[in-house]
Amino acid sequence: MKQISNKEYEKYQQYLTDQLHGRILTPDGLRIVCASLDNDPEKIGKHMLEMLAKFRIEGIVK
Repeated sequence: MKQISNKEYEKYQQYLTDQLHGRILTPDGLRIVCASLDNDPEKIGKHMLEMLAKFRIEGIVK
């Protein structure tokens, strides 16, 4: 049976935390974001970059 490293386990724990707090983007979630921004690529890109900046400030992502 294969064992995972401590680093892999930490990443998995972070994934579970992100999932619990709604920070995992699913295909349905992406459809909702795109629809709410009128499927405009510029608006979608701007929104995604703003969210990334927000998450970096909050320390959620590196």
